[in-house]
Amino acid sequence: MLQFLKLPLIIKAEIDLVLVAVTVAGLITRLWGINYPKSVVFDEVYYGQFVSLYMKQMFFIDDSGPPLGHMLNAFGAYMGGFDGNFVWNRIGAEYANNVPIWSMRFFPALSGALLIPVAYQILVELQFSHVSALGAALLLLMENALICQSRFMLLESVLTFFLFLAVLSYLKFNNVQKSGGAFSMSWWSWLLLTGLACACAVGVKYMGLFTYMLLLGIAGTQTWQIIGNRSIGHVTVLCHVLARIFALLLLPALLYVGFFYAHLHLLYRSGPHDQIMTSAFQASLEGGLARITQGQPLEVAYGSQITMRNVLGKPMPCWLHSHKSNYPIRYDNGRGSSHQQQVTCYPFKDVNNWWIVKDPTRQDLVVSNPPRSVRHGDLIQLVHGMTSRFLNTHDVAAPMSPHSQEVSCYIDYNISMPAQNLWRVEIVNRETEHGVWKAILSNVRLINVNTSAVLKLSGASLPDWGFRQLETVADKVSKGYHQSMEWNVEEHRYGKSHEQKDREAELHLPTQMDISKNLSFLAKFSELQWKMLTFKNEETEHKYSSSPLDWITMDTNVAYWLHPSSNAQIHLIGNIMTWYSANLALCIYVILFLWYLVRRHRKIKDISEDSWTQWVQAGVICAGGWAINYLPFFTMEKTLFLYHYLPALTFKVLLFPIMLQHTYDHIISLPAYRHGFGALVLAWFSSVYMVYVTFSPLTYGQPSLSAAELGALRWKDSWDILIRKS
Repeated sequence: MLQFLKLPLIIKAEIDLVLVAVTVAGLITRLWGINYPKSVVFDEVYYGQFVSLYMKQMFFIDDSGPPLGHMLNAFGAYMGGFDGNFVWNRIGAEYANNVPIWSMRFFPALSGALLIPVAYQILVELQFSHVSALGAALLLLMENALICQSRFMLLESVLTFFLFLAVLSYLKFNNVQKSGGAFSMSWWSWLLLTGLACACAVGVKYMGLFTYMLLLGIAGTQTWQIIGNRSIGHVTVLCHVLARIFALLLLPALLYVGFFYAHLHLLYRSGPHDQIMTSAFQASLEGGLARITQGQPLEVAYGSQITMRNVLGKPMPCWLHSHKSNYPIRYDNGRGSSHQQQVTCYPFKDVNNWWIVKDPTRQDLVVSNPPRSVRHGDLIQLVHGMTSRFLNTHDVAAPMSPHSQEVSCYIDYNISMPAQNLWRVEIVNRETEHGVWKAILSNVRLINVNTSAVLKLSGASLPDWGFRQLETVADKVSKGYHQSMEWNVEEHRYGKSHEQKDREAELHLPTQMDISKNLSFLAKFSELQWKMLTFKNEETEHKYSSSPLDWITMDTNVAYWLHPSSNAQIHLIGNIMTWYSANLALCIYVILFLWYLVRRHRKIKDISEDSWTQWVQAGVICAGGWAINYLPFFTMEKTLFLYHYLPALTFKVLLFPIMLQHTYDHIISLPAYRHGFGALVLAWFSSVYMVYVTFSPLTYGQPSLSAAELGALRWKDSWDILIRKS
């Protein structure tokens, strides 16, 4: 025993000094001086608002993507002690002393720095030499656009890091699999990390789905090969399939939902985007609508006083509304109207949004004791609270939508146009066949008994005679149902006043009874997902927007910041040597791939089987990564900028050192030519470094250049370099 204790403890560690060096270099180029400039840079004016809302725990919705990236930025701000009090109203605004600039920009900068060693390891895992891996790391290290995008509170560097981490993890997992380490600790670790990284990439921006789909395709192909391998037992094959389903499908889905759970848990207060959500969602938030509706009765009864919000919420949230103005006798196009009282959808809270639910068989407009709840299929009349006129529709064309019926509040002109004011309540999301109409929770359709037309928001704006409010119409059921036909009761009280004057006073009072209307997390998650996918801010043309065709040859740039008194400025502009070299590498790869493919079909093998497999795998990852992150933008109807191309560019840059090694190993055979080729490569890398240094004042924002120096940097006529005239 004593002899055993005397045995020396030996620990072996292999350290890749090149990997350490490129990591340190990445940290220096990305993190150095990130607190400069001390003012809002480009989209920080956009993302900073979300950080402030996180600090104040106020709900918001970002239609551009999920919340993980915003939460990482907010965590950095929280660690720096930010209280959320800053007005993000313009680019170039000076940050106040309470804004921790360094910590708010830390996570994007760290992600951009760690991208360098991850790219290095990807080429190593693809079985290329460490020299080629170093070349890839140096190209990304000196890529001005990647540096610029990672030094501010933006999300592309975080997205690209998680994309490359997912690729690296899967390659490591696959190599462990090939070496016979299936189901080992290392095998499981890399497989699970692949799913984690994919979830994080999608959690930052939906653009992460592109690379996730690529990896799923690769994994699916390799799993299919395992299934077809007769040497592997049935149980083992099943375990392989289940492991991949769990790690690459279930785990990312669970993590994705988890990001939103954290998001909604943090943002429990009413915020600036409440009205986009349904009344039930709004009522679940602290303050806002919850403050208004707290204590109101749940079940709508005959005699209830209600406001009705259209469920669709497009082009903006609005409430069923009427006022003491009639439709014009004739419209501008010569068509006649009923000249009845206007009914519209009004996008603001107003006393004219109140309606009273009336029992057609009774005259009273108060709730009985006990209340008689309205159920699915019941007939009602809706009486406008302030004018006491009945909601009505008849066979008269609507003012802006002539194929639909006009909706009005009925005025008896003693002519042959009887009232048609009976409505059948159809509860869309009822739980039972005769479910009760519930405030906040129930979505209802109101179907006119006489015409079988459904009350609907058309979305069109009325002219000046309608005060630019939104048109409300009635459409035949035969045209099909749409969400614009659904309404839900938002504010609700039990009416008690018999006289009109007393009712008008009552409509101005707040509701008072108590009921809880909290939604479950899954209900809120589902609604938020739907709103993110369907709600879009109005797209406007931007001075620096561009098309995907402009990105390939970098015919565009984006001015991020300009010093208020000097020529110091920051631009998203790439290393043109790297961009054009990556384009060349992609073209050569495609040509060589087709050449090898045709010759292999003719049983001519120019390279070994292992080299061919390596060549194809590199193309799937690098060329495939470029294509799947670039081509979808041609189908998108949104304002696009150069930074949208950065993930695709990063994949394409990896192809250049791959092409260099392939040329050296398989195309150039004579030693003298190889020496000359090496000299050319060294000269080329030197030129990449010179371009990086030349454009670094536009990447880092310092030092300030003279007008002549700035003019000399305009290498393309399409580049917009800002020159301040003295």
